[in-house]
Amino acid sequence: MYKIVRKKELNPTVTLMDIEAPLIAKKAQPGQFIILRVDENGERIPLTVADYDREKGTITIIFQIVGATTEKLNQLNEGEYIQDFVGPLGVASHVEGLKKVAVVGGGVGCAIAYPIAKKLHKLGCEVHSVVGFRNKDLVILEEEFDKVSDKLCVMTDDGSYGEKGLVTDALRKLIESGEEYDEVITIGPLIMMKFVCMLTKEKGIKTVASMNPIMIDGTGMCGGCRLTVGGETKFACVDGPDFDGHLIDFDEAIERSSMYKDFERHAHGEACNLFKKEVK
Repeated sequence: MYKIVRKKELNPTVTLMDIEAPLIAKKAQPGQFIILRVDENGERIPLTVADYDREKGTITIIFQIVGATTEKLNQLNEGEYIQDFVGPLGVASHVEGLKKVAVVGGGVGCAIAYPIAKKLHKLGCEVHSVVGFRNKDLVILEEEFDKVSDKLCVMTDDGSYGEKGLVTDALRKLIESGEEYDEVITIGPLIMMKFVCMLTKEKGIKTVASMNPIMIDGTGMCGGCRLTVGGETKFACVDGPDFDGHLIDFDEAIERSSMYKDFERHAHGEACNLFKKEVK
């Protein structure tokens, strides 16, 4: 059992939790993830390590409430426990030796982008962060990004905060103004990462995309997280989650990611109704 020591609502659909898991905190690195089960009968879901504190022995997770399991997880409060919390899993992001990097995050993907930007900053790299959201109410981690970024561009689709436009608009502007990057790291919705990679391929800039497909066991056995990268089958849980963004078959990944959306919506609705009944 793993204790929830802090819970914070970042926006109406995104929640942050610090989980007491000293063995995982001891080894976790940016880019890695954990798999948890809320209770004995729960499904296994992967969540990226958003931060870690080796001294306190805690792991920070940030999740969007989109299905039954994230709804159940969000119902837990500080002092309560998660049944299973396994990790760190996956290959840590390779950030050593980079001198200047653009980190591009979208939506809840910014929770994954932040620890990478933080690690790059700690290593002395010049970090330009571009983060995008649909509107002002969905902005998360702005203060945290500001502390670890030499430049920070906040974009919103509707212009209600920061600058109006897409992350690709800001990235293109930076590149065409003369900024030269060793690498671009992009994390967020698949369609966003696809267009970031199309832009950087056009500009000849190495790009890494962090992939978070459907995942079950986290060991490469189930094959649920398979991707096509450079014409070869890869598994995000053991080969990734970071891959060369110019080699990923994004169209295939987008199609696979939509397979269970109707089921997720139905399960989420049932979970919400169950909790409403319990409250009554």
